[in-house]
Amino acid sequence: MNGKTPNTASGSAGSGSAAASGEHRCAVVLFTSDLRLHDHPPLRAALAAADEVVPLFVRDPAVDGAGFAAPNRRAFLADCLESLDAALRERGGRLVVREGDPAAEVRAVAREAGADEVHLAAGYSAFAQHREERLRDALAADGRRLHVHDAVVTAVPPGWVTPQNSTHFAVFTPYFRRWQQESLRDPLAAPRTVRVPGSLRSALIAARGSIGSVSPELAAGGEAEGRRLLAGWLRRGVDDYGERHDDLPGDATSRISPHLHFGTLSPVEVVRRSLAKGGPGAEAFVRQLCWRDFHQQVLAARPAVATADYRTRQDRWRTGAAADADAEAWRQGRTGYPVVDAAMRQLSAQGWMHNRGRLLAASFLAKTLYLDWRVGARHFLDLLVDGDIAENQLNWQWVAGTGTDSRPNRVLNPLLQAKRYDPDGDYVRRWVPELAGVAGAAVHEPWRLPAKERADSGYPDPIVDLSEGLARFRQGRGLD
Repeated sequence: MNGKTPNTASGSAGSGSAAASGEHRCAVVLFTSDLRLHDHPPLRAALAAADEVVPLFVRDPAVDGAGFAAPNRRAFLADCLESLDAALRERGGRLVVREGDPAAEVRAVAREAGADEVHLAAGYSAFAQHREERLRDALAADGRRLHVHDAVVTAVPPGWVTPQNSTHFAVFTPYFRRWQQESLRDPLAAPRTVRVPGSLRSALIAARGSIGSVSPELAAGGEAEGRRLLAGWLRRGVDDYGERHDDLPGDATSRISPHLHFGTLSPVEVVRRSLAKGGPGAEAFVRQLCWRDFHQQVLAARPAVATADYRTRQDRWRTGAAADADAEAWRQGRTGYPVVDAAMRQLSAQGWMHNRGRLLAASFLAKTLYLDWRVGARHFLDLLVDGDIAENQLNWQWVAGTGTDSRPNRVLNPLLQAKRYDPDGDYVRRWVPELAGVAGAAVHEPWRLPAKERADSGYPDPIVDLSEGLARFRQGRGLD
């Protein structure tokens, strides 16, 4: 990826300045999943078009009603909003916060401020697209314009690269080849000054401490923290990424996924800076960033995949009391397979899980226990601080074999995976304290320990035999 592509918007923000027009102008910037000042095209376009800008965030009760306002994400969001407000105040401005229907609240703020245009980053879920449509209609009723900017929450927006005779790529590798050929725009510097009308009321930003049931080791949010993580990662972590990204105890990953989800880091800037770093590790890391854009373009073209199979396999998922009990054991990290349980307990403690752990936990639920992938996807969304609809749902479908994976019937054996990616058992001992005294790789097969040691540990026996689970999966999918 070289060069740059101009940012696009539905409705041009204009190339002139407000000063050139000779009249005082105001614009609104609606922040959604782009909670930053660095590399923010909607904000820079609004500043170029107006004398004053209203940086606005609207807390939408519909998010709560849909079940997506998980405590971990609410706590991380609180950090992000506090950080954004602080950065704006350093530049002479502030963040205006409202609560209610976004279309109604933005319309009201635009009226109060006398703003004639609103700038917004394009979103690609059905929820985001519906919000944009309603917002456009509400503003048009007052003679105001909505400017929607691409390449803000993705590096390459959905629809910029498409195969012949289709709206989207269904296979990652050809998408990646085309994605690599796209020219990304140059990242934009954070503005030095943001002038905000002084009379607008604003709701208080909820503090992290006011939000209950948060994972005890939840990471800090906010743009400053995101930029610190990225700088450290590019300085000393990314070089070994290609070789170590599956190392469970080494935790050799960037940890920036929550910041990409909330937009405290720009995907364009992350890709550009990673490519500038260069080397095999950076190239492997950029490939993973491409997966994020790949899933966004699938979701944009097929919004129903948030809940429906992308490619149905006519699965006869297990249901009933026994299935429910297995699902609960999986949620609690008490399946009797230590590497799976370690991953699930990391999720509970941190609101985050190592990517290899996500694959193992998902495969165990969908393939070994043969439970509907939606059961697992819902639990992940309840806890993951980076719980993104496109990434979460489509990764779950990839593992379950109902998504874009070209090998839908693959099953990850947790024992083989544990011995490969946690060979000395350090990851398991970190997260499964009942087994902390078991040395080496023996920790992966606690059922082989002496009977008294097993009983004293309190760790459960396996809830399913792997061979029986595989047979159940094959029968349910009609492979036998």
